[in-house]
Amino acid sequence: MLIEVLKSKIHCARVTEANLNYMGSITIDEDLMDAANLIAGEKVHIVNNNNGERFVTYIIKGERGSGCICLNGAAARKVQVDDVVIIMSYAMMDIEEAKSFEPSLVFPDTATNKIV
Repeated sequence: MLIEVLKSKIHCARVTEANLNYMGSITIDEDLMDAANLIAGEKVHIVNNNNGERFVTYIIKGERGSGCICLNGAAARKVQVDDVVIIMSYAMMDIEEAKSFEPSLVFPDTATNKIV
């Protein structure tokens, strides 16, 4: 049997941009992606700490070192610039692997989205 467990989390990143006129997704600074073990195109769940919105989208690689957290397309309606979000991805694995698996957790500085 396989179960779905937390694989990666960027905890409390600040939204830097919301671009309604893009075709959808979240753009994430490549430094944050690397630290959280995330890749372009990966499905992520987003939780907005400011308004309680929860939604699913996929990742677009952002400029390295920019601190970019940009919600695009319809997802841009779920956030405001400066909202604080949690970005999570999950992986399927068997129960034995899940018992010892350690997710990648990143806690950026909420002012700059730089890795602390």
